[in-house]
Amino acid sequence: MASKDLSFSPKQLRVLTWWQNPRWEAVICDGAVRSGKTFAMGLSFFLWAQARFDKKQFGLCGKTIVSLRRNLLAELAPYLRRLGMSLRERRGENLLEVRFRGHTNRFLLFGGRDESSAALIQGSTLAGVLLDEAALMPRSFVEQAVARCSVEGSKLWFNCNPDGPGHWFYQEWILQAWKRRALRLHFIMEDNPVLTGKIRERYRRNYSGVFYRRFVLGEWVGAEGLIYDFFDAGRDAAGVPEGPWEAWRISADYGTVNPASFGLWGMQGGVWYRVEEFYYDSKRAGRQRTDAEYAGDLEQLAGGRDIQRVIVDPSAASFIETLRRRGFPVVKANNHVNDGIRVTADLLREGSIIICKTCQDCLREISQYRWEPGRDTPRKRDDHAMDDMRYFAMDLAGDRGDGFSVLSVERAI
Repeated sequence: MASKDLSFSPKQLRVLTWWQNPRWEAVICDGAVRSGKTFAMGLSFFLWAQARFDKKQFGLCGKTIVSLRRNLLAELAPYLRRLGMSLRERRGENLLEVRFRGHTNRFLLFGGRDESSAALIQGSTLAGVLLDEAALMPRSFVEQAVARCSVEGSKLWFNCNPDGPGHWFYQEWILQAWKRRALRLHFIMEDNPVLTGKIRERYRRNYSGVFYRRFVLGEWVGAEGLIYDFFDAGRDAAGVPEGPWEAWRISADYGTVNPASFGLWGMQGGVWYRVEEFYYDSKRAGRQRTDAEYAGDLEQLAGGRDIQRVIVDPSAASFIETLRRRGFPVVKANNHVNDGIRVTADLLREGSIIICKTCQDCLREISQYRWEPGRDTPRKRDDHAMDDMRYFAMDLAGDRGDGFSVLSVERAI
């Protein structure tokens, strides 16, 4: 795409103009990743707001304010300025003030991370709201955002990637779009004129199983089968490379009644290798271990190496304190399970993390790690090394600034 002009697909053009039809009170754009829905929706939202209102407030909502700025505003703001809009952001107030053709409006930024987030938007009076990644937000937050739109002529804007068919947003908004006077537009990658055939093919290679059907085909389907179904231990597990090593980290899933699993990760050439591990099943051993004993096991796994940090199950408060008293730099793991599985799958497929043949418990679990039938929940067995690997992957993704999805494609505008 040329840097001076944007071209739009027919579906994106519908997003840009849907609000001119008085029948519709909401728009829902769902479907594949990188299908062009977010940019078109954001552009349309600002054009609508500035054309129809003056001196009003609007809501811009993302999973977090950081992801909202990164996924929507970072690429949209330069184009809005080229159209002649004046944008002034007050980051401390999470506020964006926009002026265009004599109209000035305020856009409040909200993060819908968890159930407590609904209180953040409560009390606001809005002329419209845009919810980016709506399916990742708690129902209470979405419903509170909708309830805030009490200004005459207000409209609702939703976009999301698919989840399971039992998800409340799919059941109550997408399947009932007509009753709610909502225009539902389903996007596929071909609806984004920015993506070349080569890039689309890369996405098809980099997803499999339920993630392929949801993020590439854009289907609302249930999870089933192996979680990391693309991983073949005979093909993908590696020998431990010879040094030198650039950095070391440890990930830890703590268990007393359940097994405990620690992974030692070393970086070489920008790739992180799981080179050693500790795994203890108290039921099999017939004895539970104490925090102090586990801390000793972790020290032995570290083997005198300079450990950058230990990423620990955030619920293991007493174990975290024990490690800190022994001088380990400890961080609490991000325990968003499905986000972590997606990120781990991305990193494994692209070769950014590699499991070495020395880590037999991790390799055993990855070959058995399955979804609960028809549910977006991993089966609660054979999952302890999987949990500590997920903690490590989410921590690494945070380092890289990748958030919940490691793969990205930049839009030229």
